[in-house]
Amino acid sequence: MDALDILDPKFAHYLLANAALEELASGFRWIEGLVWMGDADCLLFQDLPRNRTMRWIEDVGISTYRCPSHYANGQCRDRQGRLISCSHRERCLFRTELDGTLTRLVDRHDGRRLNSPNDVAVKSDGSIWFTDPLYGIQSDYEGGRQASEQPPALYRFDPGNGNINLMAGDFDGPNGLAFSPDETRLYVAETGDQTTDNPKQYIRVFDVASDGGLSGGGIFHKIEPGYADGLCMDEEGNLWSSAADGVHCIDPDARLLGKIRVPYRVSNLTFGGPFRNRLFIGGSHTLYAIFLNRRGAGWP
Repeated sequence: MDALDILDPKFAHYLLANAALEELASGFRWIEGLVWMGDADCLLFQDLPRNRTMRWIEDVGISTYRCPSHYANGQCRDRQGRLISCSHRERCLFRTELDGTLTRLVDRHDGRRLNSPNDVAVKSDGSIWFTDPLYGIQSDYEGGRQASEQPPALYRFDPGNGNINLMAGDFDGPNGLAFSPDETRLYVAETGDQTTDNPKQYIRVFDVASDGGLSGGGIFHKIEPGYADGLCMDEEGNLWSSAADGVHCIDPDARLLGKIRVPYRVSNLTFGGPFRNRLFIGGSHTLYAIFLNRRGAGWP
């Protein structure tokens, strides 16, 4: 239990006394885009700078799922079980169909190319929400340096009619995002403009109307140390966020309940396993996991 910080008594009930933080695999350059594939009983994640999507299976280990990955970053599944991925290199969202073929979904807004889609979430109505900062086109390490054609933003894409809507354009660097279990809130990490000396770094929260419109967008919580990158939710509406010292658990009232200490900076995380009670954690170049007395929200 040395890797666990209990800051609120409630957090103690989320933990299991005989479940420690496990190291599953290492040797990657930078882990991103963790997604659990329940029907295949495996975890997919990106080794982003190596331009490949990796697969982890219990008692089997690591294999390469896709190479090249088009410098994919965030990914999730839609309601049909298809994988939706954010590509830095192609500056688009693409979908892996059930037969394995790839479909480019969207790569422009208002006739101009997207920057480098970073993270993505699918709402129950099938709409695809994604963040589009500049990070993936600012260097050759994670996709290739290219010129930006528009400011960073949060978008909603309708795969049914092909419409893309700007939902919030007042970000410096929108990053991870997650809907509350009832989809009345949308949390978005603001990791700021990393080229400045004092970038904005906090988690924002928006109210989501029944028609999908957003309001609010104020500061929900500031992660310290470091900043929020990847986000995921449990079924009670607690937000689990990456941080420089591990994973932080934040309740819906923005109270920090506790931390799971991880040896390296955490980039991304997701719940998975047969009961969705195993938290998979990308700690820089190492993949970790811990069983919790808590289930992740969402589908599948």
